Amino acid sequence: MKAKELKIKSIEELKKLTEDLRKKINQLMIDKSMKKLSKPHLLKITKKDLARVLTVINELTRKDTQ
Repeated sequence: MKAKELKIKSIEELKKLTEDLRKKINQLMIDKSMKKLSKPHLLKITKKDLARVLTVINELTRKDTQ
């Protein structure tokens, strides 16, 4: 997921995406603890995607308030 792609979306879409990513992270962590996670790098990638989305949300909200 690229930041360019995220900046096009609305804040509501981004908030929905953060919700989905948090659910995915929770599921990946559960799978990891139960030793069912076959691709552990997915957890790291998903966390970075979440951080990227939150950064774009923060940028957009700051832009609107100025």
